[in-house]
Amino acid sequence: MIKRIEGFDKYIGVTGFRNAKIEDAKGFLNGIREKTEGVSVQFFNANLIAGPEHLYFAALNALKAFESNLNISNSLAVETLLYASAQRQIKKAVELLGIKVESSEVAVLVLAETEAKVRETLEAISEFIQGIHDDDVIELSDEKIEMVRELFGISDLELEAKLEKKGFEKEALINLVMEQMALLAIKH
Repeated sequence: MIKRIEGFDKYIGVTGFRNAKIEDAKGFLNGIREKTEGVSVQFFNANLIAGPEHLYFAALNALKAFESNLNISNSLAVETLLYASAQRQIKKAVELLGIKVESSEVAVLVLAETEAKVRETLEAISEFIQGIHDDDVIELSDEKIEMVRELFGISDLELEAKLEKKGFEKEALINLVMEQMALLAIKH
């Protein structure tokens, strides 16, 4: 997914990889950032991402935080990680949603000034990462629901209260995740 973020003159790209092999997470991140100068790139454990809208909303909140000088970190990429995890502490956000050596399903978020720069960066990442490009790893699957609920502390009661119609549990959960991220902005 690549789309323009209205009001910020930025483009966001979100993609995923299955069977990724990361032997040195810190070295991997540094290598990618060297090849993608002037672009914000963040990697996430895709097993805990509640769909592309989860990452889009995290990026939007991060941009708003920087615009209003309420950002927690000095990096737009790190700020997106904070919002995606609904955490104020960078270390905790990395522990919860960051990639690790054992991460095999990886979500990638790219923020840039132009759509072309997002595409170019995603292509560079595709060449650098060892894995199979697969955007399905980002989607909220039945297997991910309990892990996402646990990460965000979403109870049965909250989920039931948010449900408008039976069969729309995933949509309700995605909305609750976005509410958790929005609450982080209010806590500043």
